[in-house]
Amino acid sequence: MLPTKSAPISRNARVDFLRGVAISCVLILHFALAFGFKNSPLGTLLSPALLHAIAFNGNFGVTMFFVISGFLITSNSLSRWNNLKEINARTFYLFRFARIMPSLLLVLAIIVTLGCLDIPFFDNSDNNHHLPSSYFLISIGSVLSFWHNVLMQTSGYINYCIDVYWSLSVEEVFYLALPLVCLLLRRTWLIVAVCITAIVIGPIYRSQHTNNEIFFMYGYFACFDAIAFGCITALLARRGIIPIKFNRVLRLAAAIALGVVYLRGIDGHEIFGFSLIALASAAFLLGAANDNSPGWSTGRLSSGVRWVGRYSYEIYLFHIVVLGLMRNVLTKEQLSYSARLPWFLLFLVLTALVAWLVARYVSEPANTAIRRRYGH
Repeated sequence: MLPTKSAPISRNARVDFLRGVAISCVLILHFALAFGFKNSPLGTLLSPALLHAIAFNGNFGVTMFFVISGFLITSNSLSRWNNLKEINARTFYLFRFARIMPSLLLVLAIIVTLGCLDIPFFDNSDNNHHLPSSYFLISIGSVLSFWHNVLMQTSGYINYCIDVYWSLSVEEVFYLALPLVCLLLRRTWLIVAVCITAIVIGPIYRSQHTNNEIFFMYGYFACFDAIAFGCITALLARRGIIPIKFNRVLRLAAAIALGVVYLRGIDGHEIFGFSLIALASAAFLLGAANDNSPGWSTGRLSSGVRWVGRYSYEIYLFHIVVLGLMRNVLTKEQLSYSARLPWFLLFLVLTALVAWLVARYVSEPANTAIRRRYGH
């Protein structure tokens, strides 16, 4: 086995909580886009502005995910190798492949099979496209080679299910670059300088594309700043710069900031809205990193959110398949006022069940097997 220099990495309940919040935002957004909440009891109880803010700012949840990814990958690398300049690229890439690819290949196989059968929402007909099944060679290839967001920037929305995986392209390019940057630069301050550069470039890039969501939300340079916030947060947490007694206050302030910025919305805040969400997420993680004390994000009331966070990757991959199948059963117009929230609940339950099954019988066994077989 390749040597590691520290104990096995344990889960952080508060990180799982934030992950659960992030994926919940995405689930609400995608259901709202498919079926809506306006013609439901929520539309009666909440003002149109508040309901819209809750339902249609879910892309901020993706930004939270990017921050978490940067934080966890950097933290885990520091735990394994003690210093980023000592990172073992082969092991790093192997671990990323083992975690990401098995369930991704499964969901892509399901989508392609259903798409080749011309089942709506699985074929290549999104946004009035009518592309043949052979186009899956390009779309699937772009997902697996990490440029699907670029494909969308040139061709628009193409496939209802596959287009959701644009964010994988951003994360995977980051995963490819991190070991190379660390081994090349070798000094922490230079790595931090690269991160700060990404943080500066993010809003500048978004400011040039505020009229096109595929660019200001999905572009590499529109998203790398959030990951960079996470990386810097991991380095700061490693130094323990925040006294333990201030962690609770920091987390609470960050949670309030997340709520305020989220409800303020994306529209009109395309440039710095994502930066503020990333900064607030990073602050929450900084306050969570070295604190195992009980609190509102670790108690029983938040256990469901943490469970969702634990299986967030499988939920992310398979929720859109569940939603696509449900859209083939009932349309938005066919759902009655009283049936809409139960339909949403069914969506959540089915997604959670599928995600757990995939994690239990595909992701976790494959991850373990690949690491054991090739991790030496």
